[in-house]
Amino acid sequence: MIVLASASPRRRELLAQAGYSFSVHPADVPEDPLPGEEPIAYVTRLAREKAEAVFRQYPPQDANSLHVLGADTTVTIDSQILAKPENPADAARMLRMLSGRSHHVITGVAVVTRNLTQVAAEVTAVRFLSLSDEEIASYVASGEPMDKAGAYAIQGRAARWIPRIEGCYFNVVGLPLALVTALLEPLQIEMSS
Repeated sequence: MIVLASASPRRRELLAQAGYSFSVHPADVPEDPLPGEEPIAYVTRLAREKAEAVFRQYPPQDANSLHVLGADTTVTIDSQILAKPENPADAARMLRMLSGRSHHVITGVAVVTRNLTQVAAEVTAVRFLSLSDEEIASYVASGEPMDKAGAYAIQGRAARWIPRIEGCYFNVVGLPLALVTALLEPLQIEMSS
């Protein structure tokens, strides 16, 4: 039994698109970076904490067949972590930072089972075109940036400003499917034997 420890509709859609059967049980863990925490350490820690928190909520009799998948995505530029914006002004600030530059999207993924915890991360470089103040204001007013790391959705309106990425597209959406498959498939084989 695979359980997705995330409330993200994008992660649900991607996991279903990849053909997985799963249930959803969002985790409730604080998402603030620790002082001095590096971006990869930050997202992998959160992914693990989310998966572990959800795993603990299931009864012991389910433990043998339980595979909890946690994930967390962040955007980094100039060594800064850009999580979800706090308000429209914060979203505009982030978009001004990304405008005309390349940045990295990092997703940490964790799979927790009774006997094993696996943690990995995927990094994708994303190039943004230069944005005018009017484009930023219009995009922020659309509401789309408000629940997204780095204040944008590559699969939404922001797609028109992204001429190039290097790495996994699905990572930028929020769940690197090839990495998830690499973590889950050996466990599924073990489950069926």
